Amino acid sequence: MGHRNILTLVDYFETQNNLYLVTDLALGGELFDRICRKGNYYESDAASLVLATLSATAYLHDHGIVHRDLKPENLLFRTPEDNADLLIADFGLSRIMDEDQFHVLTTTCGTPGYMAPEIFKKTGHGKPVDVWAIGVITYFLLCGYTPFDRDSNLEEMQAILIADYRFEPVDFWRGVSTDARDFIDRCLTIDPTKRITAHEALQHPFVSGRKEREEAHEQSDLLPVVKKNFNARRTLHAAIDTVRAINKLREGQSGLMDGARSADPDRANVGKGGMRALAAAAKSAAAKDDDVPEYQRNSGDSGYATAGGSSGVARDSEGKDADGYVKMGSGAPPAGGLWQKPGGEA
Repeated sequence: MGHRNILTLVDYFETQNNLYLVTDLALGGELFDRICRKGNYYESDAASLVLATLSATAYLHDHGIVHRDLKPENLLFRTPEDNADLLIADFGLSRIMDEDQFHVLTTTCGTPGYMAPEIFKKTGHGKPVDVWAIGVITYFLLCGYTPFDRDSNLEEMQAILIADYRFEPVDFWRGVSTDARDFIDRCLTIDPTKRITAHEALQHPFVSGRKEREEAHEQSDLLPVVKKNFNARRTLHAAIDTVRAINKLREGQSGLMDGARSADPDRANVGKGGMRALAAAAKSAAAKDDDVPEYQRNSGDSGYATAGGSSGVARDSEGKDADGYVKMGSGAPPAGGLWQKPGGEA
Protein backbone atom coordinates (compact mmCIF):
# COMPACT_ATOMS: atom_id res chain seq x y z
CA MET A 1 0.00 0.00 0.00
CA GLY A 2 3.02 2.29 0.10
CA HIS A 3 3.87 4.82 2.79
CA ARG A 4 2.03 7.98 3.82
CA ASN A 5 5.23 10.05 3.43
CA ILE A 6 6.11 8.84 -0.08
CA LEU A 7 4.61 10.25 -3.26
CA THR A 8 2.73 7.32 -4.78
CA LEU A 9 2.85 6.31 -8.43
CA VAL A 10 -0.82 5.86 -9.39
CA ASP A 11 -0.50 4.93 -13.06
CA TYR A 12 1.61 5.44 -16.17
CA PHE A 13 1.00 5.86 -19.89
CA GLU A 14 3.48 5.26 -22.66
CA THR A 15 3.39 6.74 -26.16
CA GLN A 16 5.84 6.45 -29.00
CA ASN A 17 7.92 9.35 -27.69
CA ASN A 18 7.00 9.84 -24.04
CA LEU A 19 6.37 8.08 -20.77
CA TYR A 20 3.80 9.82 -18.55
CA LEU A 21 3.81 9.15 -14.82
CA VAL A 22 0.65 9.82 -12.81
CA THR A 23 1.39 10.44 -9.13
CA ASP A 24 -0.40 11.71 -6.06
CA LEU A 25 -1.43 15.35 -6.36
CA ALA A 26 0.67 17.35 -3.89
CA LEU A 27 -0.85 20.82 -3.44
CA GLY A 28 0.95 21.87 -0.27
CA GLY A 29 4.13 23.18 -1.91
CA GLU A 30 7.77 22.59 -1.07
CA LEU A 31 9.33 22.28 2.34
CA PHE A 32 10.93 25.69 2.64
CA ASP A 33 7.83 27.47 1.28
CA ARG A 34 5.91 26.06 4.22
CA ILE A 35 8.55 27.04 6.77
CA CYS A 36 8.72 30.62 5.53
CA ARG A 37 4.94 31.01 5.70
CA LYS A 38 4.89 30.07 9.37
CA GLY A 39 4.67 32.73 12.05
CA ASN A 40 7.22 30.85 14.15
CA TYR A 41 9.42 27.79 13.79
CA TYR A 42 10.99 25.71 16.55
CA GLU A 43 13.43 22.83 16.84
CA SER A 44 10.53 20.46 17.50
CA ASP A 45 9.03 21.52 14.14
CA ALA A 46 12.30 20.65 12.42
CA ALA A 47 12.41 17.33 14.29
CA SER A 48 8.88 16.48 13.09
CA LEU A 49 9.91 17.12 9.49
CA VAL A 50 12.99 14.95 9.96
CA LEU A 51 10.84 12.23 11.56
CA ALA A 52 8.57 12.07 8.50
CA THR A 53 11.57 11.95 6.15
CA LEU A 54 13.30 9.28 8.23
CA SER A 55 10.17 7.15 8.49
CA ALA A 56 9.77 7.12 4.72
CA THR A 57 13.48 6.49 4.20
CA ALA A 58 13.47 3.55 6.60
CA TYR A 59 10.50 2.12 4.69
CA LEU A 60 12.39 2.47 1.39
CA HIS A 61 15.50 0.85 2.85
CA ASP A 62 13.43 -2.04 4.24
CA HIS A 63 12.26 -2.65 0.69
CA GLY A 64 15.77 -2.52 -0.74
CA ILE A 65 15.44 0.95 -2.28
CA VAL A 66 17.95 3.80 -2.00
CA HIS A 67 16.68 7.25 -3.05
CA ARG A 68 20.06 8.96 -3.71
CA ASP A 69 18.66 12.49 -4.16
CA LEU A 70 17.12 13.52 -0.86
CA LYS A 71 17.07 17.33 -0.52
CA PRO A 72 14.52 19.99 0.51
CA GLU A 73 13.30 20.49 -3.07
CA ASN A 74 12.21 16.84 -3.19
CA LEU A 75 10.13 17.10 -0.02
CA LEU A 76 6.56 18.18 -0.76
CA PHE A 77 3.37 18.58 1.26
CA ARG A 78 0.20 16.75 0.29
CA THR A 79 -2.18 19.65 1.07
CA PRO A 80 -1.87 23.29 2.23
CA GLU A 81 -3.16 22.41 5.73
CA ASP A 82 -0.77 22.74 8.66
CA ASN A 83 -1.04 19.03 9.49
CA ALA A 84 -0.49 17.86 5.90
CA ASP A 85 1.72 14.84 5.22
CA LEU A 86 5.28 15.49 4.07
CA LEU A 87 6.07 13.48 0.93
CA ILE A 88 9.37 12.29 -0.54
CA ALA A 89 9.26 12.82 -4.30
CA ASP A 90 11.48 12.51 -7.39
CA PHE A 91 12.77 8.95 -7.59
CA GLY A 92 14.62 9.55 -10.85
CA LEU A 93 17.97 8.57 -9.31
CA SER A 94 16.71 5.84 -6.98
CA ARG A 95 17.82 2.23 -7.34
CA ILE A 96 16.74 -1.16 -6.04
CA MET A 97 19.54 -2.86 -4.12
CA ASP A 98 20.08 -6.60 -4.55
CA GLU A 99 19.88 -7.90 -0.99
CA ASP A 100 20.75 -11.50 -1.93
CA GLN A 101 24.34 -10.63 -2.81
CA PHE A 102 26.92 -7.97 -2.02
CA HIS A 103 25.70 -5.12 -4.16
CA VAL A 104 26.96 -1.55 -4.19
CA LEU A 105 26.25 1.33 -6.53
CA THR A 106 29.11 3.13 -8.24
CA THR A 107 27.45 5.78 -10.41
CA THR A 108 28.38 9.32 -9.36
CA CYS A 109 25.04 11.09 -9.11
CA GLY A 110 22.96 13.33 -6.91
CA THR A 111 23.08 16.98 -5.88
CA PRO A 112 26.66 17.79 -4.78
CA GLY A 113 25.86 19.58 -1.52
CA TYR A 114 23.93 16.51 -0.31
CA MET A 115 26.16 13.75 -1.68
CA ALA A 116 28.01 11.48 0.75
CA PRO A 117 31.83 11.13 0.63
CA GLU A 118 31.67 7.56 -0.70
CA ILE A 119 29.87 8.78 -3.82
CA PHE A 120 32.72 11.14 -4.67
CA LYS A 121 35.30 8.48 -3.82
CA LYS A 122 33.56 5.98 -6.11
CA THR A 123 34.25 3.22 -3.60
CA GLY A 124 30.68 1.98 -3.86
CA HIS A 125 27.64 3.29 -2.01
CA GLY A 126 24.21 2.23 -0.85
CA LYS A 127 21.53 3.09 1.70
CA PRO A 128 23.83 5.13 4.02
CA VAL A 129 23.97 7.93 1.42
CA ASP A 130 20.33 8.74 2.21
CA VAL A 131 21.13 9.12 5.92
CA TRP A 132 24.02 11.48 5.08
CA ALA A 133 21.60 13.58 3.00
CA ILE A 134 19.14 13.68 5.91
CA GLY A 135 21.98 15.00 8.09
CA VAL A 136 22.57 17.82 5.60
CA ILE A 137 18.83 18.55 5.44
CA THR A 138 18.62 18.66 9.25
CA TYR A 139 21.54 21.11 9.43
CA PHE A 140 19.79 23.27 6.82
CA LEU A 141 16.44 23.13 8.65
CA LEU A 142 18.05 24.43 11.83
CA CYS A 143 20.06 27.35 10.44
CA GLY A 144 19.05 28.14 6.85
CA TYR A 145 22.25 27.13 5.06
CA THR A 146 23.99 23.86 4.22
CA PRO A 147 27.06 22.60 6.13
CA PHE A 148 29.34 22.33 3.08
CA ASP A 149 28.36 25.54 1.28
CA ARG A 150 31.57 26.84 -0.32
CA ASP A 151 32.64 29.32 -3.00
CA SER A 152 33.29 26.61 -5.62
CA ASN A 153 32.22 23.07 -6.41
CA LEU A 154 35.75 21.78 -5.83
CA GLU A 155 35.92 23.35 -2.35
CA GLU A 156 32.49 21.95 -1.57
CA MET A 157 33.58 18.43 -2.57
CA GLN A 158 36.79 18.71 -0.54
CA ALA A 159 34.79 19.78 2.52
CA ILE A 160 32.42 16.83 2.12
CA LEU A 161 35.27 14.31 1.80
CA ILE A 162 36.60 15.25 5.25
CA ALA A 163 33.23 16.27 6.76
CA ASP A 164 34.48 19.82 7.29
CA TYR A 165 31.52 21.54 8.92
CA ARG A 166 30.97 23.47 12.13
CA PHE A 167 28.06 24.74 14.17
CA GLU A 168 29.06 28.32 13.57
CA PRO A 169 28.56 31.26 13.84
CA VAL A 170 27.58 30.74 17.46
CA ASP A 171 24.70 33.24 17.22
CA PHE A 172 22.98 31.10 14.59
CA TRP A 173 23.20 27.95 16.72
CA ARG A 174 22.54 29.33 20.19
CA GLY A 175 18.93 28.09 20.16
CA VAL A 176 19.76 24.59 18.88
CA SER A 177 20.07 21.71 21.37
CA THR A 178 23.02 19.38 21.84
CA ASP A 179 20.73 16.50 20.82
CA ALA A 180 20.20 18.10 17.42
CA ARG A 181 23.93 18.65 16.94
CA ASP A 182 24.69 15.06 17.94
CA PHE A 183 22.07 13.79 15.49
CA ILE A 184 23.75 15.72 12.67
CA ASP A 185 27.15 14.39 13.72
CA ARG A 186 25.86 10.81 13.67
CA CYS A 187 24.43 11.30 10.16
CA LEU A 188 27.48 13.11 8.78
CA THR A 189 29.91 10.34 9.69
CA ILE A 190 32.46 9.77 6.92
CA ASP A 191 32.63 5.99 7.26
CA PRO A 192 29.26 4.65 5.99
CA THR A 193 29.65 1.49 8.10
CA LYS A 194 29.74 3.63 11.25
CA ARG A 195 27.01 6.03 10.13
CA ILE A 196 23.71 5.80 11.95
CA THR A 197 21.00 3.87 10.06
CA ALA A 198 17.54 5.21 9.30
CA HIS A 199 15.95 2.98 11.96
CA GLU A 200 18.57 3.96 14.55
CA ALA A 201 18.04 7.61 13.69
CA LEU A 202 14.34 7.26 14.46
CA GLN A 203 15.29 6.36 18.04
CA HIS A 204 17.68 9.29 18.50
CA PRO A 205 16.64 11.78 21.25
CA PHE A 206 16.48 14.63 18.72
CA VAL A 207 13.62 12.83 16.96
CA SER A 208 12.06 10.75 19.74
CA GLY A 209 12.15 13.61 22.28
CA ARG A 210 10.54 16.28 20.08
CA LYS A 211 7.20 16.23 21.94
CA GLU A 212 8.87 16.73 25.31
CA ARG A 213 10.72 19.78 23.98
CA GLU A 214 7.50 21.13 22.53
CA GLU A 215 5.62 20.68 25.80
CA ALA A 216 8.45 22.29 27.80
CA HIS A 217 7.90 25.63 25.98
CA GLU A 218 11.59 26.43 26.35
CA GLN A 219 12.51 26.42 22.67
CA SER A 220 13.89 29.37 20.73
CA ASP A 221 12.13 30.61 17.60
CA LEU A 222 14.50 29.68 14.77
CA LEU A 223 12.50 31.32 11.98
CA PRO A 224 14.22 34.77 11.92
CA VAL A 225 17.71 33.22 11.62
CA VAL A 226 16.66 30.54 9.14
CA LYS A 227 14.87 32.97 6.82
CA LYS A 228 17.60 35.60 6.99
CA ASN A 229 20.38 33.12 6.24
CA PHE A 230 18.47 31.48 3.42
CA ASN A 231 17.55 34.75 1.74
CA ALA A 232 21.11 36.08 2.08
CA ARG A 233 22.51 33.05 0.29
CA ARG A 234 19.75 33.14 -2.31
CA THR A 235 20.69 36.75 -3.09
CA LEU A 236 24.38 35.84 -3.24
CA HIS A 237 23.92 32.95 -5.64
CA ALA A 238 21.52 34.95 -7.80
CA ALA A 239 24.28 37.57 -8.13
CA ILE A 240 26.79 34.87 -9.05
CA ASP A 241 24.43 33.53 -11.71
CA THR A 242 24.04 37.04 -13.13
CA VAL A 243 27.81 37.51 -13.35
CA ARG A 244 28.17 34.13 -15.03
CA ALA A 245 25.53 35.03 -17.60
CA ILE A 246 27.21 38.39 -18.32
CA ASN A 247 30.60 36.70 -18.69
CA LYS A 248 29.06 34.14 -21.01
CA LEU A 249 27.55 36.89 -23.13
CA ARG A 250 30.85 38.75 -23.27
CA GLU A 251 32.63 35.53 -24.14
CA GLY A 252 30.26 34.97 -27.06
CA GLN A 253 30.71 38.51 -28.32
CA SER A 254 34.48 38.17 -28.03
CA GLY A 255 34.37 34.90 -29.96
CA LEU A 256 32.44 36.55 -32.76
CA MET A 257 34.91 39.42 -32.97
CA ASP A 258 38.13 37.45 -32.52
CA GLY A 259 37.08 34.28 -34.31
CA ALA A 260 38.13 32.25 -31.29
CA ARG A 261 36.48 31.26 -28.04
CA SER A 262 37.95 32.83 -24.94
CA ALA A 263 38.82 30.84 -21.82
CA ASP A 264 36.00 29.69 -19.62
CA PRO A 265 35.32 32.27 -16.92
CA ASP A 266 34.98 31.09 -13.36
CA ARG A 267 34.02 32.54 -10.01
CA ALA A 268 37.20 34.56 -9.94
CA ASN A 269 35.68 36.76 -12.63
CA VAL A 270 33.39 38.22 -10.03
CA GLY A 271 36.44 40.31 -9.19
CA LYS A 272 39.19 40.34 -6.60
CA GLY A 273 37.60 39.41 -3.34
CA GLY A 274 34.29 39.44 -5.20
CA MET A 275 32.80 36.39 -3.55
CA ARG A 276 33.34 37.81 -0.08
CA ALA A 277 32.05 41.18 -1.23
CA LEU A 278 28.91 39.65 -2.71
CA ALA A 279 28.34 37.60 0.43
CA ALA A 280 28.75 40.69 2.61
CA ALA A 281 26.42 42.66 0.39
CA ALA A 282 23.81 39.92 0.42
CA LYS A 283 23.92 39.58 4.19
CA SER A 284 23.81 43.33 4.62
CA ALA A 285 20.77 43.57 2.36
CA ALA A 286 19.01 40.85 4.31
CA ALA A 287 19.89 42.43 7.63
CA LYS A 288 18.37 45.80 6.70
CA ASP A 289 14.88 44.39 7.00
CA ASP A 290 14.07 42.18 9.95
CA ASP A 291 10.98 40.98 8.14
CA VAL A 292 12.69 39.12 5.32
CA PRO A 293 10.57 38.98 2.13
CA GLU A 294 8.51 35.86 1.59
CA TYR A 295 10.57 33.08 0.11
CA GLN A 296 9.84 32.57 -3.57
CA ARG A 297 11.37 29.71 -5.51
CA ASN A 298 12.46 30.18 -9.13
CA SER A 299 12.52 27.19 -11.47
CA GLY A 300 13.45 24.81 -8.68
CA ASP A 301 16.51 26.82 -7.66
CA SER A 302 17.48 25.97 -4.12
CA GLY A 303 19.07 29.36 -3.53
CA TYR A 304 22.17 27.88 -1.96
CA ALA A 305 25.30 26.27 -3.34
CA THR A 306 24.44 23.26 -5.43
CA ALA A 307 25.97 22.57 -8.76
CA GLY A 308 22.87 21.33 -10.45
CA GLY A 309 20.11 23.81 -9.61
CA SER A 310 17.89 25.18 -12.36
CA SER A 311 18.92 28.75 -11.70
CA GLY A 312 18.73 30.12 -15.21
CA VAL A 313 22.49 29.98 -15.81
CA ALA A 314 23.40 30.45 -19.46
CA ARG A 315 24.45 27.23 -21.23
CA ASP A 316 26.25 26.80 -24.54
CA SER A 317 25.33 24.29 -27.27
CA GLU A 318 27.07 21.49 -25.38
CA GLY A 319 25.09 22.20 -22.22
CA LYS A 320 28.07 23.76 -20.39
CA ASP A 321 27.57 26.63 -17.99
CA ALA A 322 30.02 29.50 -17.56
CA ASP A 323 32.21 27.32 -15.33
CA GLY A 324 32.46 24.61 -17.96
CA TYR A 325 30.22 22.20 -16.07
CA VAL A 326 27.97 19.82 -17.98
CA LYS A 327 25.24 17.52 -16.74
CA MET A 328 26.46 13.93 -16.26
CA GLY A 329 24.65 11.17 -18.09
CA SER A 330 22.98 10.98 -21.47
CA GLY A 331 19.75 12.54 -22.63
CA ALA A 332 18.00 14.97 -20.32
CA PRO A 333 18.84 13.98 -16.73
CA PRO A 334 16.71 15.20 -13.82
CA ALA A 335 17.13 18.80 -12.65
CA GLY A 336 19.55 19.07 -9.76
CA GLY A 337 21.87 16.31 -10.95
CA LEU A 338 25.64 16.26 -10.76
CA TRP A 339 27.63 18.46 -13.08
CA GLN A 340 31.02 17.48 -14.37
CA LYS A 341 33.78 19.29 -16.24
CA PRO A 342 35.11 17.66 -19.38
CA GLY A 343 38.02 15.49 -18.29
CA GLY A 344 36.22 14.14 -15.23
CA GLU A 345 36.54 16.93 -12.61
CA ALA A 346 33.34 16.83 -10.54
